[in-house]
Amino acid sequence: MTGKVAIITGGSRGVGAGLVTGYLERGWAVVATARTIRPSWDPDVVTVAGDAAEPATADRILDAALERFGRIDTLVNSADVFISKPFTEYTAADYATAVGVNLTGFFWLAQRAIAEMADRYGGHVVNVSAAPAGAADPSTPAALAAVTTGGLVAATRSLAGEYAPYGIRVNAVLPGVVEPQAHPAESGAGACWRLPALGRISDVVDGVLFLESSPSITGEILHICGGQRVGR
Repeated sequence: MTGKVAIITGGSRGVGAGLVTGYLERGWAVVATARTIRPSWDPDVVTVAGDAAEPATADRILDAALERFGRIDTLVNSADVFISKPFTEYTAADYATAVGVNLTGFFWLAQRAIAEMADRYGGHVVNVSAAPAGAADPSTPAALAAVTTGGLVAATRSLAGEYAPYGIRVNAVLPGVVEPQAHPAESGAGACWRLPALGRISDVVDGVLFLESSPSITGEILHICGGQRVGR
């Protein structure tokens, strides 16, 4: 084991579960969290169930990591909700759900994690989000996703500059559609509009792990989309 510890949100399935496996295979301990997640019998894994939009959940996640492993080296925010509707049809519930998961959960957890990292001088935050920001397509309305993804991108760049003097790196990964797809293929949902799915969760995991192993990269927005967003 490396002695390093990663917190991974959305760790119960999809990209988040792939990231849990990826970090474990590199010898890291992992704190995996999701709204619903099963306990793990692996001594190198702690699971925490809860709504990340609640500040108290962020406290429980950080406390679990510190109590079990004594440190936090990386936070990967991979919990994400994508709701596709015409802009005028979004409801207050849609807005609360998307902003709560995609932005509020990131905000409280990153705030706690970065404070802990700054005290130790060093750490890494990676924000993984759907990639529709800036890529309009009338067949797949995505204004709400654009709001939250755009917020994460802006926060990533801002925090990278603010916390570089503390040895903390902050990056983002914007994947395209991966298998298994969260949305029906015929809907065109995701960032890689009308084009085939990227194909593998492992591509996104590899992107995050690339950033993890690149100590000079911070403030980077890494598009893993097979070129579908080129020119947008």
